[in-house]
Amino acid sequence: MNIERSEGLVFNEKKIARIKRKYQLVTQIRKKNKHKIFSKKKHEHEIFPNIVNRNFDLKKPNQVYSIDITQINFGPRKAYLAAIKDLCTKEIVGKSLSKRIDINLTNKALELALSKLKTIEKKSLTIHSDQGFHFTHFSYRKKLRDNGITQSMSRKGNCLDNAPIESFFGHIKDLIEVTDKMSYRELEKEVTQKINYYNNRRPQLGLNKMSPAEYRRHLEI
Repeated sequence: MNIERSEGLVFNEKKIARIKRKYQLVTQIRKKNKHKIFSKKKHEHEIFPNIVNRNFDLKKPNQVYSIDITQINFGPRKAYLAAIKDLCTKEIVGKSLSKRIDINLTNKALELALSKLKTIEKKSLTIHSDQGFHFTHFSYRKKLRDNGITQSMSRKGNCLDNAPIESFFGHIKDLIEVTDKMSYRELEKEVTQKINYYNNRRPQLGLNKMSPAEYRRHLEI
């Protein structure tokens, strides 16, 4: 799709595969994250029903958001990215990167996403997550409740219930260029640049070959 946009040339997948074989080009395949472990404190945490129920095909923006956290390794160090995705436009509407996987990580991403919405939009919004520590915590639940937002959660052990945000994490890890000598500030800049690219320039087949931002503007016309 990018070749078609920038060069005006149309390549189907079979032709690209032939070119890759001819020049021995190898595609890097991302590995699945096989474990996510979060502790729970019964008196501070509460789970909610799966209201979204894998209904990911939304027709209007700001109806359902999906939120989660992923780990990014850079050399021997680790950083954590919390991101919020609009399931209609596929746009990342809130993000936060931190060296620590604490409550502030998700709450900061949430605050950024909510700062872009009007009060009436918040009251018609559902935010979906897994049952991780950050999303069952009182402070996160209170932010949603205070803004009139409906909270939805995946069933325990069902990662497909929150597949859209997991898909984004796979794409962003394909896009970012991480080196062992990279500083945290350099990683932060790289993640920001690549999310901006994903939102504003990266076309998607499911969005009529538009980027998420282009698709949102298309719906607003």
